[in-house]
Amino acid sequence: MRTVRPAAVAGTFYPGTPAVLSADVHGYLADPGSVPASGDALPKALIVPHAGYVYSGPVAAPAYRRIAAARASVRRVVLLGPVHRVPIRGLALPAAQAFATPLGTVAIDTEAAARARELAQVRVSEAAHALEHSLEVQLPFLQTVLDDFKIVPFAVGDATPEEVGEVIDRLWGGPETLIVVSSDLSHYHPYAEARQIDRGTAAAILALDSSLDHEQACGATPINGFALCARRRGLKAELLDLRNSGDTAGDKSRVVGYAAFAFTEPPRGGARQLAEKILEPADAG
Repeated sequence: MRTVRPAAVAGTFYPGTPAVLSADVHGYLADPGSVPASGDALPKALIVPHAGYVYSGPVAAPAYRRIAAARASVRRVVLLGPVHRVPIRGLALPAAQAFATPLGTVAIDTEAAARARELAQVRVSEAAHALEHSLEVQLPFLQTVLDDFKIVPFAVGDATPEEVGEVIDRLWGGPETLIVVSSDLSHYHPYAEARQIDRGTAAAILALDSSLDHEQACGATPINGFALCARRRGLKAELLDLRNSGDTAGDKSRVVGYAAFAFTEPPRGGARQLAEKILEPADAG
């Protein structure tokens, strides 16, 4: 078992050298379109795309720019992304103790991972994580906008929304915990058709719909589980960007859709009341 899971897609999905990677990420984050308005609430959760940076980096950036003000407070990132190479049942944690990128290593929050492992749908799979890009591509953005943080990375396979939601609820935490769901939208439709499909998908995500399918979003499974939690907890959804590879990389004949969303919690008193309601016995009057 490797102690550190090495970067698998550095040099392909994103630059493989630290200087170039850092410059690219800072460039995306500095784009005027990614600057939040003053007074924007800090998100509890994000949904961001996971394609190569030339395609989806500009779309992911405004979501990561929104959490920059939480640089010193976020200490744990619960990261969920779909498996693309190794089919699995449930949700898989890595066997490694840290993930590496050209910008350095990020440690696994072993205490939080152990709590998740108590659930029947959570397992450990080195194979599920070895070549998976949906989680890895988020790390350089997180390493740039946050300070000292650990991750709890879940490769999500065949699971119900309730199974995913149970894992997210267990690790929800407070302001120290950020939830990041990794997903692209539609795949390989002509430009105009993709725009129509993706607008419908974005509307469903904004409504916290937990019944998306994998034609709408490759990360439909983690999105649906998160939507259950977000709806119960009264989160407010905000669409930050919605484009596709035809907008960012030019070819409009067969495009992949990308979107970035931020989700904010209700005011503290309202959040506490919602949490009490979530945790009360089912037969309570």
